[in-house]
Amino acid sequence: MSPTAVVVGVGPGLGMSMAHRFGREGHDVVLVSRGSERHPGYVAALAEAGVKARAFAVDVRDREKLLSTLDQIGPVDVVYYGPGATDLSEVPVEITSTTSDEARVAMRWLYPAIDIVGHVLPGVIERGGGLLFAGGLSAVQPMPVLGALALTAAALRNYALTLNAALADKGVYAGTLTIGGVVERGDIHKLVASRPEQFGDLAGHTLDPDEVAETAWRMFVKRDRAEEVFSVL
Repeated sequence: MSPTAVVVGVGPGLGMSMAHRFGREGHDVVLVSRGSERHPGYVAALAEAGVKARAFAVDVRDREKLLSTLDQIGPVDVVYYGPGATDLSEVPVEITSTTSDEARVAMRWLYPAIDIVGHVLPGVIERGGGLLFAGGLSAVQPMPVLGALALTAAALRNYALTLNAALADKGVYAGTLTIGGVVERGDIHKLVASRPEQFGDLAGHTLDPDEVAETAWRMFVKRDRAEEVFSVL
């Protein structure tokens, strides 16, 4: 059987680039995201590239449905966890005004990562697979304007790095992609590009998702570092 790579939070930017990159290496791909309307196009694009793929519509914050979906997927070799840490319509409150309630809401994007890992880890260990996570630059560089989202980014980064330390002697890799910039083709890129009066000129502040995915693949294969920072800010 071909190894299986699960892409959680798939979108047209980095998620699809990760799906294509692992698919080219012989992985069957499973796509997971909230909305199903884009899934047929994603699956068709992967099929055209010779990648076997299927998709499931799940909001990762729905724990029961998430775990049920993982059961349907079956044995997993690699998980990429990259859902957006906020809904695009929501504007975070900067850090000096952040409340504990807002922090608790933001941290709801961390808990699904833990649920997923706990559910698939025995099989990933058996297969010597890997776990990859994507988070924001605010995990390592103070960005007060992001408020509680910075707390989530830092927690996810620490979770990934600590997992790597815990699992290295079990033949399992965990790594984090720390993103400092607007990922091209993604939903955030589309939003920001449509509002130059609000966000300014994007020139020099974007990242090619294919290049990020290529680096992620090399990290997974070489297992020589647990983090790569991509910053154009």
